[in-house]
Amino acid sequence: MSRETIQAYFDAFNAGDTQAMLECLSTDVAHHVNEGDIRVGKVQFAEFCAHMSHCYGETLTDMVIFANDDGTRGAAEYIVNGTYLKTDAGLPEAKGQTYRLPAGSFFSLDDGKISRVVTYYNLSDWIRQVS
Repeated sequence: MSRETIQAYFDAFNAGDTQAMLECLSTDVAHHVNEGDIRVGKVQFAEFCAHMSHCYGETLTDMVIFANDDGTRGAAEYIVNGTYLKTDAGLPEAKGQTYRLPAGSFFSLDDGKISRVVTYYNLSDWIRQVS
């Protein structure tokens, strides 16, 4: 079940469907953002997604999903293909720059729902690409 849940989460991401992403999450999901604070709960997750879709247009490709046998842990490796749409606070000015960035996510799952999402990418590489 974990692999299918993770795949559904990323399918929803690529479709720009935040509601479908939220359906994959537990109510008290812990969202660990690269270079950021931990956000707890679906409301904070949805707010993060709204901010991200305002500043960035992204599609994930070359995805490989891993899951443990008991369905409680998973991971994914992928490429983020993006366009920097609007300047994000504290980052370089957005001018429609495109970027291609390797990234990965780690997941915990409880009762078939994602209860923890941790995302990693190389921020210095992203800044170099958009500067």
